[in-house]
Amino acid sequence: MTSEERLKKALNHKEPDRVPFDISGTETSAISTVTLERWLNYKGIPYKPIEYFSLENQMGKVEEKVLEDLGVDTRCLKTDPPSGWKLDIREDQDYKYFESEWKIIWKMPKKYGFYYDLYKSPLSSFSNVEEIKKFLWPNPNNPTRYKNLRKEALKIKNSSKSGIVLERNTGGIFETSWWLRGMSNFFIDMISNPSIVEFILDKVLEFKMVYWEKALQKVGDQILVVAEADDIAGQSSLLMSPEMYRKYLKPRHTKLFSHIKKIAPNVKIFFHSCGAVYNLIPDLIESGIDILNPIQVSASGMEDTKKLKKEFGKDIVFWGGGIDTQKILPMGTPQEVKDEVKKRIDDLAPGGGFIFSPVHCIQRDVPPENLDAMIETLQNNWSY
Repeated sequence: MTSEERLKKALNHKEPDRVPFDISGTETSAISTVTLERWLNYKGIPYKPIEYFSLENQMGKVEEKVLEDLGVDTRCLKTDPPSGWKLDIREDQDYKYFESEWKIIWKMPKKYGFYYDLYKSPLSSFSNVEEIKKFLWPNPNNPTRYKNLRKEALKIKNSSKSGIVLERNTGGIFETSWWLRGMSNFFIDMISNPSIVEFILDKVLEFKMVYWEKALQKVGDQILVVAEADDIAGQSSLLMSPEMYRKYLKPRHTKLFSHIKKIAPNVKIFFHSCGAVYNLIPDLIESGIDILNPIQVSASGMEDTKKLKKEFGKDIVFWGGGIDTQKILPMGTPQEVKDEVKKRIDDLAPGGGFIFSPVHCIQRDVPPENLDAMIETLQNNWSY
């Protein structure tokens, strides 16, 4: 099977020739530049200077030859920045920082800085909807975003025969909204000022509706998956009550996913949320998702992957959950890594509907021996 055929079969809940493998196919399955460089040196693989796959998260771009040698089945497709905005990384004495096209400022300490963190939310000082209406929102119709999209999709198709994942332009509806407003402000607004919440969510949704329409008109016939996200849970619980999710987010998720499917009926909708999302999985299924990522097996209610597969495996594909990236992959022994990988494959792979990927991105604290143990165990156990 080609990678595209393999991925397509698994996405349709059938067993392909082997378990599909994803590294760097999405923003949430990437690998740290530091870890990638260490692993390449450990394996004696020559490489060019590593480019950033995701600047904010300091994730590295894996060279095509390495992806092919590892048997990675996915490739990520992204749109370009709009005309009128250019990445401009500045520095002061202690930090590097930049302003996004949403006028959000992200900062990273020069010393011991691992990521760019949210620093300034442009809507944080506004007190009512009328003020927020005056904000200069990004333009999803900017043609520069989509100018090279089809050319890049065809390039991937012709060179690797891989399954293509088209990435979103920004965080999820909820994430982008609270980035703009500030987390504390936004959560307070959900109780005390719902008109602000509704307005910001709708503006972000409006952007996304146009973005996906324009992008899918260009490449909807070339891709298998569109990647959306909204972190709606933490380590031990949801970030909001189920009632709040159903009031504010579920209707907008449903509207967005329905819109995507109308434009490109054959694409699968990948939805990322870290954390303890167990109690909202039925709602997410109802909203229209096809794929749940990353299956954070260290979070409450997400530990028993065999149970998750039994309860929801007919309705959604599990993309991720291949190994815990909080403790086992960075701090376990190579044998513990092997045992964990084998268990998750045994739990999630039968019957198809599983794409192997670690829980979220591979961070910079992962030893090369452990990364190697993960890859080796997958390759020794990926046949059905």
